[in-house]
Amino acid sequence: MAAMQTSREIVNVGPPPIGPFSPAVKAGGLIYLSGTLAPDEGGIVPGDVATQTRRVIEKMTAVLEAAGSSLPQVVSATVYLKTASDFAAMNDAYRPFWPANPPTRTTVITDLLLGARVEITMVAVANGAERKVIHPENWSKSPNPYSYAIQTGDTLFMSGLVPRSARDNAPTGGDISAQTKVVMDNAGGILRAAGMDYSNVVSARVYLPNAADFQPMNTVYRSYFKADPPVRATVKADLAGPQYAVEMTFVASSGPRQVVGESANPNLSQAIKAGNRLYVSGLLGNTESNAGDASAQTKETLARLQKVLQTAGYTSADVVDGLVYLTDLSKFAEMNTEYRAFFQKDFPARATVGTGLMAQGAVVEIMVTAVKP
Repeated sequence: MAAMQTSREIVNVGPPPIGPFSPAVKAGGLIYLSGTLAPDEGGIVPGDVATQTRRVIEKMTAVLEAAGSSLPQVVSATVYLKTASDFAAMNDAYRPFWPANPPTRTTVITDLLLGARVEITMVAVANGAERKVIHPENWSKSPNPYSYAIQTGDTLFMSGLVPRSARDNAPTGGDISAQTKVVMDNAGGILRAAGMDYSNVVSARVYLPNAADFQPMNTVYRSYFKADPPVRATVKADLAGPQYAVEMTFVASSGPRQVVGESANPNLSQAIKAGNRLYVSGLLGNTESNAGDASAQTKETLARLQKVLQTAGYTSADVVDGLVYLTDLSKFAEMNTEYRAFFQKDFPARATVGTGLMAQGAVVEIMVTAVKP
């Protein structure tokens, strides 16, 4: 097994990114790749979703190689699609890149920059590092090109889970409460197969097509965590299958776990430190005076992030990966101005996509991971 990385290394490959983020960051034994689009040198995104998917993965392959990794060492991928009708074509283009043991994957429908039809983020380990596929006993093979879970070291990455029977992959149906229960029960099956349980979950992302389902989902969700729930971000986003009312993706860790800060929200912890990684919940910066103002909200969100990092003994320079949700991608430049000023240089990897948010008046939400040497 390769030695654990102890420093934060920026990986720069190809033309400069369109915003304040790095193509990839290596830290703590993982390689975080930014959300990647398929524009050519003129900034035009070519072709259909299959063409774009291939181009994106080819670009990311070059980044992986520069980072000392490769496609077979990817442990997690998130695919953002502009439209659900592109799901099958994206899968057909995606599948050949991993003939066996593909990474975990979450696929959701969001708005994308530059007219792109697909954006992909990845997390990988170095060539030679541990990468173990976890498949619960008696579960059917995934119908799409992803593994249910992959473990590396003390960290477990899980695919996005929708309410489907583990035995035959048939949708289970029911209202949001019933569907949330199926997702959480299936998550428990994966955790047990990895020698873990719900108390090991450190980070969650939840996608709801219908914002009205937020509170009933929460009621079921929090019943699975006896204390100190994982960090979380929940947004309004469509799913690849219209029969599903919720999708969730989790990261778990068997390492030492410490809750950081206090949260008045019973559904999430503000931040959780697992080993040398710090997972921070999606943070908002909306107030009565800045409703709809992307610049002011981003500045306030990052000020709140600074306090969380300081409480945990981290700094902005330790942030390795970020996820920015914007309700309106025309606010991209406004958000970037404040984001750039906060991080200043050696930017973390990042994806920025358009989604709805759960808080009224909020236009930006930021979720990050940090690693301390």
